[in-house]
Amino acid sequence: MILVSGATGNIGRPLVAELAAKGVKVRALTRTPETARFPEGVEACDSAKPDFDGVTALVLNISGGSVALLEAARTAEVRRVVTVSALVVAEEQNPEEGSNAAIHRELEAAVEAAVPEWTHLRPGAFAANSLRWTPQLQAGDVVRGPYAQARTSPIHEADIAAVALRALLGDELLGQAPTLTGPQGLSFAEQVEIIGSVVGRPLRYEEISPEMAAQAMVAHGVPREQADSLLSYFADSIGKPVPITGEVERILGRPPRTYAEWVADNADAFRR
Repeated sequence: MILVSGATGNIGRPLVAELAAKGVKVRALTRTPETARFPEGVEACDSAKPDFDGVTALVLNISGGSVALLEAARTAEVRRVVTVSALVVAEEQNPEEGSNAAIHRELEAAVEAAVPEWTHLRPGAFAANSLRWTPQLQAGDVVRGPYAQARTSPIHEADIAAVALRALLGDELLGQAPTLTGPQGLSFAEQVEIIGSVVGRPLRYEEISPEMAAQAMVAHGVPREQADSLLSYFADSIGKPVPITGEVERILGRPPRTYAEWVADNADAFRR
């Protein structure tokens, strides 16, 4: 039995579907087990009361309850954990306390101490981060945000799920921490242009100050330290090559999906 945390999220949902399609027993953690919809045969489990009976592997997303969930897994003698971490862990060797890199590395270290078998997936920017623009795009054709020329290599979450599947069902990724990226480095302005091209809208990105962006993130529940760390990361990316690894292709035997493919898969979110 594999227990998947964040089972209704951008990575969890395609991963649960792939596991179920292969006939693997899956228990999906969700805050709404009564209403969550999963493929036939998947057990929905209340994330407030995780059931580890028969569980041999756990997919662990960082969250407010990730430490407690890991401790429960250790107590239940779960053998394998696949951690959804972050690329910044590989990029920042001596991260500041409270930064995204430090928080994710602390979770990785806790996993390594808790179970004998582990794999840390270190994806870069999720393509789904673009969904934060949908409220603005429902109101008009302009996205307002910080650092128009900040660059990332957005990865399709289904590719992360496909790598997680390999880490769960095989042994070739044990003890590894692959850094996962999409195939292209794209600025925020370029991402908005691609969205417009795919859905047929004249979209553009309008830059606002970092302070305005930080205040908006804090208003949505992001701790100020994490907001500042993320904005600093964006600022540092301007005018520099973004990390693009070949790990997705190495592991899956095919190129990663492009950002345009992700937009096409989620086009309804960007139409008015």
